[in-house]
Amino acid sequence: TISARMENHAPAIAFLTRAPLIALAAAALFGVSTPLAKLLIGDVSPWLLAGLLYLGSGSGLTVLYLLRRASSGGSGEASLTRSDLPWLAGTILFGGILGPVLLLYGLALTDAASASLLLNLEAVFTLGLAWVVFHEHVDRRLFTGAMAIVAGALLLSWQGGFGDASWGVFLIGLACLSWGIDNNLTRRISAADPVVLAAIKGVAAGSV
Repeated sequence: TISARMENHAPAIAFLTRAPLIALAAAALFGVSTPLAKLLIGDVSPWLLAGLLYLGSGSGLTVLYLLRRASSGGSGEASLTRSDLPWLAGTILFGGILGPVLLLYGLALTDAASASLLLNLEAVFTLGLAWVVFHEHVDRRLFTGAMAIVAGALLLSWQGGFGDASWGVFLIGLACLSWGIDNNLTRRISAADPVVLAAIKGVAAGSV
């Protein structure tokens, strides 16, 4: 009986085992992108670079989606509906347009190490918005951890004044706020195919 139950729940167990690894890989790739983008900013304007990065991402994922659909006939994920479009538009605006542009303009004014530390604020803004705006439960441990992230990021990135570097910190903080909004909006349509969502966001935002 136990064996039969485990077989029935095998897909869920496999996903729960794999999901943290996928999240860690995403965080690692996102972290690597910051110093690489810093190397390019001197030769390309932040606005153009943000557009190229997202247009490249969206185009690549579109090709991946078409290949996957041709080979297997579909992903088995839920399709987007008309009621999802406002949430999708919000993710494109905040996560695909404002967030990347603000980050790269901020990155042009500060060093990559400080920017990487400040990107931890995205988790704080995501948590805060989920708690205050969407009324999700946040326990004391999560709140304490979020405050520690804020204090650590500000302490390690503070330059001792309000020059260009501090403006860079401010812009990166706004980028994290944009992505915090994006994360909460994306949660509303998370049942849809993530490849489709990311492809649409990349192509639409990159084109803008």
